[in-house]
Amino acid sequence: MADHDNSESKPKQSLGFLTVLECPRDGLFGGYLALTFLGRPLEFRCTAPIKPNRAQQILYGSTLDPYLYGEQIGKTLLSGATISPLVVFTDQSAILAAGDCVDVPVVLVQTPTSEKEAQDTAGNQAEIPSSGSNGKTWRVHAAHAPDFNLAHFRVGRNHLATIARTENEQATITERLAGLTESFDLAEPFTRIREAIEEARGGGGS
Repeated sequence: MADHDNSESKPKQSLGFLTVLECPRDGLFGGYLALTFLGRPLEFRCTAPIKPNRAQQILYGSTLDPYLYGEQIGKTLLSGATISPLVVFTDQSAILAAGDCVDVPVVLVQTPTSEKEAQDTAGNQAEIPSSGSNGKTWRVHAAHAPDFNLAHFRVGRNHLATIARTENEQATITERLAGLTESFDLAEPFTRIREAIEEARGGGGS
């Protein structure tokens, strides 16, 4: 696991961003980025690749993605982080399963990719072009959209969703984000994570 920790300043108000990317050759890479409310990086971590075998795909069925994304990748990244964020954001619904493993709210940022993921049938994938000079394409794996009961709400310009567990969960999340400027684009940090993972991999081919 690669990590970068800027320990000079660790304010209490920080936000976490967590995503999983698929490299067809190597498997799934998890990436986690902690930011201040001003969008400045505090910590970055990424996992070694995980590649499920055929037996796992058969045995886990539709529960495979929540297991890999939430328990294996999400929990590993969040439990190893040195900074405790107020809220963790993701752009993939399967990562919401990490909320059962950690003591911080995990919230889905509704992007065109996440909305497409919810509509895709089994086996579909959404491609996200990298902005790097080599023109690589990362694929956000969406083989099995998890059957979560989502509660939708907005914070500023951002459309968010979380697993509906308690009636006051949205209020708690909104309260924790009170210091966030209305113009903060919660989808933008996921682009940074994708590019940082590509850099950590040494720009290797996909």
